[in-house]
Order: sequence, then structure tokens, then C-alpha cells
Amino acid sequence: MGLGVIHDSIPMKSDLGRKAQPLPYPVYWYTTLGLVLLAMAGSIYLAVAHYRVHTDIGYQSFCAISKAINCDSVSQSAYAVLAGLPVSVWGAFGYAWFLLVLLRSIKLGDDTRYVWSFLFILSILYSLFSIFLALVSTYYIRSFCIMCIVTYGINLWLLFHTWIVRKRFGAGPLTASFRQGVKHLLGDRRWTWGAMLPFAAALGLMLAFYPPYWKMQPSHHSAEIPSGTNEDGDPWMGAAHPVLEIIEFADYQCFQCRKMHFYLRQLVVRHPGKIRLIHRHYPMDDKVNPVVQEPFHVGSGALAMLAIHAGLKGKFWEMNDALYELSAESGSIDVAAVASRVGLNASEIGTGIRNPHVLAKLRKDIQAGLQLGIAGTPAYLVNGALSLGTIPPDSLKVVFE
Repeated sequence: MGLGVIHDSIPMKSDLGRKAQPLPYPVYWYTTLGLVLLAMAGSIYLAVAHYRVHTDIGYQSFCAISKAINCDSVSQSAYAVLAGLPVSVWGAFGYAWFLLVLLRSIKLGDDTRYVWSFLFILSILYSLFSIFLALVSTYYIRSFCIMCIVTYGINLWLLFHTWIVRKRFGAGPLTASFRQGVKHLLGDRRWTWGAMLPFAAALGLMLAFYPPYWKMQPSHHSAEIPSGTNEDGDPWMGAAHPVLEIIEFADYQCFQCRKMHFYLRQLVVRHPGKIRLIHRHYPMDDKVNPVVQEPFHVGSGALAMLAIHAGLKGKFWEMNDALYELSAESGSIDVAAVASRVGLNASEIGTGIRNPHVLAKLRKDIQAGLQLGIAGTPAYLVNGALSLGTIPPDSLKVVFE
């Protein structure tokens, strides 16, 4: 079972009142330590990956392999954040707590067996949470993260391992031995003050001050940047006579489009006299885009028409920001609510998006993308050169000169 050699004096079964012999710390203890450290390392990696997915325009994780196996898709999901912290950060704290309890068991002598009941309960909770996350990935995100799956496996291994150790220790009924474990953990004030309170303080500080970098927002200075519509009817913002012109082909349900768009908006705010950003619609919706052969980003075509209608009313950038924000938060959009939010008449939305000029503009943008050979979003024309997914850093050098 991977538990190593256990001292002959350890009873196979006992009740809570029975005196256990002093316990050695052979392979089973170090195996548990190794599993916890491995799981913690995985959680830290996932926390870093979550940050980079949202902030680094060129980042792609090693397991972004396909639509079904893609760590980045999981990180981009709203389900990757729980109560103001990334799930991976919660995982790191959970394993840190497990580690603190495991280290505490070293000094408990005979009562170590009760602490293993506590660790067994923790392992049950971690495994149940793993099952919940796996169900979310299956039925909501529809994509899996390899590192997450590895972590789920470690949690199940910890569950089995702690159950075996607890059984060999003969810790007695689970509920009673769990209470004994809690009693022994709290009985040492030095451990309480030296481990539990700092741990709780660190978690509290994280909850209070962890930056919500996943809530990408345009700079509040964007409203001060010149904007308008060019002769082709495309909305633009930035310089009237730019040294760098970027045309984005984007989809409002595309995470990378959203991330890149707000990154470009920040560049425009910082260099308003050098960059002009032009927006064109390329929804990856099979209802409107012939390059898409199966249902994908369903409804993104309607969102594009809503933005075009807002543009005809002089509200394109306000609607653009609202659509990116709301689609990221909930995955669905209340059209009447978003119309009121940007100052449009909600009762006119239905007829507005059926306006022939709206449909003609959408078809024109999609046709332009097809002629360029664009098969996915985002895509960019940087001074006439096509880039897919992101923008090469060399293309932006002229801005910083």
C-alpha cells in the first residue's frame, strides 16, 4: 500500500480509550508529505497560469492542446474564480493547511492517530470539491485542464492514503476520533498562535487585497480619446493621423478578443497621437459566418448587430465595452438592460438590429475577414499586415520610439 514498515506494536483496531504505542514516522508519513507538496506546487502553477492568461497577451499554457483539453479555456472561465480568489489560490491555501496539520502530528506521539482522522476528513472534502470541479468542466466549461486533472488524482490518492493510515492506527469511530484530533490540534497554544493565526491572517489579507485582474476594464481615460467612424462605417478611436493603424476583427464571446482589445485600448490611451484602433466584427457564429461549420459562439452574431446598431446611434464604444463585460460575467446578456445601460431606447432594439444597414455592415465585415483568410478570432491588420491571435511585439516598436 505504499505505507512502508509500521511498528509491530501498532494495533490493528482499538477504541478511543485504548493506549497506543509510540509511533514511528516511516514511508507513509513522507508519502503524504510528498503528495501534499506536489499538489501545492500544481496549485501554485495554476495560479500563475491564471494570472498570465488574463494579463499576458502572448501567453499560452503547455496544455492548450484542443478545444476539449485546454487549460487556458478553464482559466478564462468565470468558474475559475470563487469568492474573490482564483480557485487555484484556494487550492494552495487548502494544501498549506493540510501541510500544517501534518507537520503538527510529529509532536503528538500516541495521539497522532487522531490527527489522521482529521486529515482523512480534509481529504474527503478535497475529493468532493474535485468531483464538483470536474462536473463543472464537463457540463459548463466543456473543456478540461490537464494540471487540474492531476490535482484531482492527487486528492483521491490522499483520500485513500489517509484512510489506510487511519485504519492501521486503529483510531476508532471517525466522528469521535475527529473530535479528538481537533482537541489535540487546538490544545497547543504555541501551534495555535504560531501556525493557525498567521494562516488565517494570510487568507484574510488575500481576500481583502487580491487584485481582480480578471475583471478587464477599459481605461477611464478612454472617453477623452478622439473617436469616430471612417468612410467604410468602421468605428475608430485614437490618432487622426496615426503612425500605427490596427484593425481588429473580433467576436464578443471570444476571451482572447476581449483581453487583446482592452490591452490595445490601454496603448491608445498612453499614445493617443500615434495609434488608431479600428473595430470590425467577425462573430464566430455559424448562423452568420460561413467559415464556422458547427454551433460555436452561438448568439455572437446578434451581439455584433447590437453593437452596430449602437454605433449608428453614436454609442458604439459604450456598447462594445458593455458587451465584453457582460458576456464575460454571465455568458448571457439581457438586451433591454444593456441598452438602457449605454443610453439607448430599449424598445427600439428589436427593430434596430433588423435594420438593413446593420445586417449589411455585418456582412461586409465578415466578407472582408473571409477575403483575408481569417478562420478564427482575434485577427489584426497592423499597418496592412495580418496577424492571428495576437500582435507581434516588433509591430508595436514604432509606438515606443
